Parts: sequence; structure tokens; C-alpha cells
Amino acid sequence: MLDMDLETVCWLIVKMREFEVEDALPVNARDDDENLSPDQLSEQEEILDKYLERVREDPLYEDAKRVIDELNEDAQVELVALVWMGRGDYSGPQEWPEAVREARGRRNAYTADYLLGNPLVADYLEEGLSQLGLSCEGTDAWSV
Repeated sequence: MLDMDLETVCWLIVKMREFEVEDALPVNARDDDENLSPDQLSEQEEILDKYLERVREDPLYEDAKRVIDELNEDAQVELVALVWMGRGDYSGPQEWPEAVREARGRRNAYTADYLLGNPLVADYLEEGLSQLGLSCEGTDAWSV
């Protein structure tokens, strides 16, 4: 099902957790934008802008960006599909092929920026793996 290297996904999860700011996000920032008031949207944008500034200054960001940029197209597509599964756009192994098709159709040269610009990317990747019956438990990356 997942053709890319599980160790790579797990390494990215570990590295992203090192500068994750999930607790700094208001609970409603995890909702769809359509459910947020203008004030909540403004607050969410401000928090995300600060997150992006901080992340881009972190050497871990450059490492993670380099790893993602060096992945082949199929692996980049699968990372995006995993994130979409993890955030609930798709669910379960039966929807995996559809998620991959959609990610392939929307692929562009900014995959790393798209993924790393999401402060919940580690959670989404981990949940996406879980939905495919996979886990980072026992991998070398997980013991870092």
C-alpha cells in the first residue's frame, strides 16, 4: 500500500515534532475555515505566520525540506496523501488509492513548503500511517 520508505516518514514525524506548536494553536484553528469568525481567522493567520517564521529559521526545517525535495515524485505524492488521510479528507485503506490519485493530480514544485507549512503535519502523517495500519513504533527513526 505505502510504497515509500516508512523510515523516511517516521524521520519527518520525529523532526517536525521537535518544533511543533500544536499547543499554541487555538482549538478552533483545527476546524474548517468556514466555521471560524473573522476574528478567529485573523488570530489563526497570525499564529500560523509566527509558526512559519520560526520554522524557516530552524536548521531542522532545512533538513526536512531537503529530505522532502530529494524524494521522488511518487514518494512526495504519498506524503501529501498521508497528510490528507490524517486530517480526515480520506479514511482507511480503501480510500488510499483515491487520496494518492488526488495528490498526484494536484502535485507541484512546492510539496516541501506545503507540508512543512502545516503546524500539524507530524500529527497528520502519524494518523495517516495509522489509517493504513502502519506505525513508527519499532523503527530506528522513532527511537531518536
